[in-house]
Amino acid sequence: MDFAPQDTAVDRRAFLARAAALAAAGAVGGAVALPEVAGAFSPDATGPAGHGGGSGKPNPALDRPEAYRRPRPEALADPTELTIAEAAWLIRARRLSPEELVEAYLARIGAHDGTYQAFNLVLADAARAAARSAGRRPHSGALHGIPLAIKDNYYTAGVPTTANSYLFQDFVPPFDATAVARLKAAGGIVLGKTQMGPLATTRATTPAGIVTTVNAWTPTNPNTDPGGSSTGTATAVAGRLASSGIGTQTGGSITAPSNAQNLTGLKPTMGRVSLNGIIPLSYTRDHPGPLARDARDAAIMLTAMAGEDPADPRSQGLPPVPRLIEAATPVYAGKQVKLRWKTRIGVLPGYATGTSASALARQAFLAELAKIPGVTLVDVTLPEDWDRLGGNTFNNIRLPERSEPFMPYLRTDLRGFGVSVTSWLQGALLGGNEFITGQRAKLLFLERVLDQLFDVCDVVVQTGPVPFDILGLPEIGFPIGFTAAGVPIGTILGGLPYGEERLLSVVAAYQEVTDWHWRRPADPPAVAAARSARGTLAAPAPDESRGRLTAEQVAELTQ
Repeated sequence: MDFAPQDTAVDRRAFLARAAALAAAGAVGGAVALPEVAGAFSPDATGPAGHGGGSGKPNPALDRPEAYRRPRPEALADPTELTIAEAAWLIRARRLSPEELVEAYLARIGAHDGTYQAFNLVLADAARAAARSAGRRPHSGALHGIPLAIKDNYYTAGVPTTANSYLFQDFVPPFDATAVARLKAAGGIVLGKTQMGPLATTRATTPAGIVTTVNAWTPTNPNTDPGGSSTGTATAVAGRLASSGIGTQTGGSITAPSNAQNLTGLKPTMGRVSLNGIIPLSYTRDHPGPLARDARDAAIMLTAMAGEDPADPRSQGLPPVPRLIEAATPVYAGKQVKLRWKTRIGVLPGYATGTSASALARQAFLAELAKIPGVTLVDVTLPEDWDRLGGNTFNNIRLPERSEPFMPYLRTDLRGFGVSVTSWLQGALLGGNEFITGQRAKLLFLERVLDQLFDVCDVVVQTGPVPFDILGLPEIGFPIGFTAAGVPIGTILGGLPYGEERLLSVVAAYQEVTDWHWRRPADPPAVAAARSARGTLAAPAPDESRGRLTAEQVAELTQ
């Protein structure tokens, strides 16, 4: 018997009330308990009890049959081509060891990261030791022995966490971010920390603004946008330097790099994954999530990361983590793929209009979707004031949230903020009245999206992250084609609160009848030598001690 998706049970009014409380919590430092999200959640629609969390205990949801996939023949010749589910199948069958898998990825990092510049720190010795340990332990689930790339704004115990910033360049946290702890508890192996936009504000560059990470599909052309601030993770996964990885999204930095690099990136509902131990950008808009090869891998990663965390009130009082991996497993009627749940897919005005490569890819995408039993395409009308409420006038209310905790450093030495200093100053200069008006506008926007847009559809197809990252709603980016020059084209599906499983089910069905997600970029041309200063950051001039935070100051800012 199948199970109902969680988005059908959520009380939308309760989610709206929670969003209002979250805005208040952001204004008072996050010390407000948020109201629970009401809904009739059936026990058979949720994952197995006993999430391992950061306790070291295995998560039983990661050891279900749906988490494993027999490898494609073409993937058997190269371990770095295996998805998480395929590698897990081989590791469980003892046909591949974690050590062999880690060594395969380290070899590719050594050969190609001098060009990709996906990592700013490679933990080769630690990864090898973790792989040997995993090989000696009983198999614990689909992430057992799987090598992962971690964006450098996630705390990693005893390992530098710089946010690619002058301010944090010497910061070594004493504990793992909750999401990292849960991935490690599930058996994941940290290969290294990935390049990112300085303080998560731009594509990956040095703090001074010099481009580092390139798009894995155009490695000799740094002008091709690799996505948002999570581009180091995206390039690592797309370039087969890691099985999967994690990023953060405040304004598109999971879905944008996924679209740009042929990946499946899932930004969950606000609170589904704890933000504890992640250097903050916006209390009400930061979202941790996976960048993966396909929908099933994204579901495996989110299953490990998600769940209530006592250290983050945003993660408390939510619906239980549902059966994400099962939702991301394609289902058939005879020999034909069908949707797990009948789903009305809303199409925004102008979504597939035109003759550009992107428009043609979207037209073909919609035509392919329409063939899948259970899909109903619905033309939707934009809610009132969609462009105004989703535009920069109100979108910029996030800027004071980022600037306020850092005001002492903005007042003393602007050089510490590097290339992103302008946006930090902009946030500092916005007044309280703009912030309050913007928060009210965001709640009005959310109300109209929930009541008007989702009155006629269950998910909506769109071209950018707005408004779903503004409003804390889930969305997933995934590939739907390529340009004539071989650059990936992606799209985004947005969903209702806690609708991750429905989003995964739609993408899984689409990926079962297409092969865009299986395509791999050609290896970059050989370079004379890898970067000699891996893991270091350019120093601010001239006084290196100014504009940087001590460990105690960092702790105060990130609590």
